[in-house]
Amino acid sequence: MALAQQRAYTIDDIYSLPDGQRAELIDGKLYMMSPPNRQHQKLVSELNYQIRDYIKRREGCCEVYPVPFAVFLNKDDKNYVEPDISVICDKSKLTDSGCSGAPDWVIEITSPSNPQMDYGVKLFKYRTAGVREYWIVDPQKHTVMVYDFEKEKESNLYTFDEDISVCIYDDLVIKMAQLV
Repeated sequence: MALAQQRAYTIDDIYSLPDGQRAELIDGKLYMMSPPNRQHQKLVSELNYQIRDYIKRREGCCEVYPVPFAVFLNKDDKNYVEPDISVICDKSKLTDSGCSGAPDWVIEITSPSNPQMDYGVKLFKYRTAGVREYWIVDPQKHTVMVYDFEKEKESNLYTFDEDISVCIYDDLVIKMAQLV
């Protein structure tokens, strides 16, 4: 949920939050984050492992980072997100602070309290920032919405029982049913 505000927040406000308090910053609006549940963390862990293993086996150039990992989407001080999974193929975007610019592939796992954030605000922000592929994993509905932004209007809804082909890789298929 966005905090009521009279001013635009910046990344300095993110870094001045009390220890343990997490938030994201989108167009100067601060969105507080609640702690993830066990199922959320299991999905992050399993997806991260599968993607990382795939990249390593193929000696790929991309790197995968699970949350918490700072992504400075627009290379400005008004946008800071922590996607659940970030895959970055352009290593020049990687700094000691995180990723400066759009990752190639972002996966968000919905929170039961605020799924509209992933389906609305972040969908628009990731598309306009240059993310190539965006997944919204909904553990409550057992669905995955896949957006292939390189193919303009391409999106597909999958159930956890279906095999999901990754758009940015020709031969990577994720089997969600094996992860839950």
